[in-house]
Amino acid sequence: MLRLEEVHVCYGPVAALWGVSFAVEAGEIVALVGANGAGKTTTLRTISGLLRPASGRVLLDGEPLEREGTSAIVERGVVQVPEGRKLFPEMSVRDNLLLGGFARTARPHQRERLGQVYALFPQLRARERQVAGTLSGGEQQMVAIGRGLMAGPRLLMLDEPSLGLAPIMVEEMFRVIVEINRAGVTVLLVEQNTEHALAIATRGFVLESGRIVLAGTGAELLANERVREAYLGM
Repeated sequence: MLRLEEVHVCYGPVAALWGVSFAVEAGEIVALVGANGAGKTTTLRTISGLLRPASGRVLLDGEPLEREGTSAIVERGVVQVPEGRKLFPEMSVRDNLLLGGFARTARPHQRERLGQVYALFPQLRARERQVAGTLSGGEQQMVAIGRGLMAGPRLLMLDEPSLGLAPIMVEEMFRVIVEINRAGVTVLLVEQNTEHALAIATRGFVLESGRIVLAGTGAELLANERVREAYLGM
């Protein structure tokens, strides 16, 4: 579905990604793990069209993506849920969700997808008229993911969905990610919670200083001595 080929990205004179190459197949959960500053968010922002690669290619179904605008990328089915939720805190839960279905191709499906989001997150139906900024952190993350689903993604990119959540909500968030994937949505997951991410991942990639240094199935990386020492504290 998605392929990055030798992607280099710079912030001014500073290189952030160095020849990053990997692929995401339809139906997978692919985890992109690594320390702060490794280039994980930069990778997602490049796929989303928020950053332009200095060189290399981003391909969706074999067609170039790297020069498309962000709105066109969303309409092609690639949706990013950003780190830190980025909700509109003074708007209601319902209005935040509806904004996720604002793209031209998504508007005819707003009512159907809103029902699907409420089925996935029943708490949000009860709070749909509540101002989003008054929700708990876990509920705000539900809104952020729900807003992404309103666009009808084929590929959903999640940036640190467990960040700042209580342990019980972390477990719930990863359960929901698996449920979303089972419903037919391919997932590219960026997470510092390496153990949880690799436990649900079909495959994973480890980023260090803008380069992919390890790749394998989720189980293989969980068992890898280097990963266990660097990211799992074992």
